[in-house]
Amino acid sequence: MTPQIHVEGLRKRYGDAYALEGFDLSVPAGTLCGLLGPNGAGKTTAVRVLSTLLRHDGGVARVAGFDVATEPAKVRSAIGLAGQQAAVDELLSGRQNLVLFGRLHHLGRREAARRADALLERFGLADTGPKPVSAYSGGMRRRLDLAASLLATPKVLFLDEPTTGLDPRSRTEVWRAVRSLVADGTTVLLTTQYLEEADQLADRISLVEHGRVIAEGTPAELKGSLNATRIELVLTDPDALGAAAGLLARVTGAEPVTEELRVSAAAPDEASVLTDVVRELAASGLAVADVALRRPTLDEVFLQLTGQAEVAR
Repeated sequence: MTPQIHVEGLRKRYGDAYALEGFDLSVPAGTLCGLLGPNGAGKTTAVRVLSTLLRHDGGVARVAGFDVATEPAKVRSAIGLAGQQAAVDELLSGRQNLVLFGRLHHLGRREAARRADALLERFGLADTGPKPVSAYSGGMRRRLDLAASLLATPKVLFLDEPTTGLDPRSRTEVWRAVRSLVADGTTVLLTTQYLEEADQLADRISLVEHGRVIAEGTPAELKGSLNATRIELVLTDPDALGAAAGLLARVTGAEPVTEELRVSAAAPDEASVLTDVVRELAASGLAVADVALRRPTLDEVFLQLTGQAEVAR
């Protein structure tokens, strides 16, 4: 698929320090790319360069087919941007906010009103459109902000930590809205501090450190790259820990790890190991509350590849 975001060797320097140094990225049309990385990795700098808010010092960056350095006006006409804080006026109603943004995008009065009503309906805000934004919940404000970023029907949407500070229910509402955008063909670049969010939404993830991409792939590919799937038994009787550990050691050939009523061991051949363990359990009569394969989480991938404990801008 043709990339809507194409970046090669991007560099951005602040004094003697590089925020981006050899940053590469390719995001196909109609997909969502999650940009993850530790503090100071360069994620937000990359978004600012790609959205023409910053000028870069080297490399090539194209968005929606336009060069961000030589064709910034064309890039701006093709993108939407939603930052960490909802950029809406609390004194205006939701509908008035959208009409205002439409007029700022040079839409006529009727077209701005038509687009506002359509977006309020799309984001589940039609009933609250006449209400002042000051009465909106956090999730409603984020959805209104997303709606505002779509008034000009952008081909590419940049989301910089769009669910920061939201409760789980509001975050789920925003996730649903973002999925709908991608399903309709919008290309999305998402930075987030929530690894679960990237795991849920992203078609592909690029992991950034020291201003460059150090790993990329689908969430499943990144998790599979650790080769760290384990088989885990949850017991009902603590006195059976020794027998369960011995069973896993025989079947897997790996050193078991015990923790309270859990015993686990590495499972390189997932399907075969699971079948063999279930068969051995049945033969031994060992009672277990649960048996399962535990695959690595995206958190573990992040920690393994970066050695960092948190994700930030």
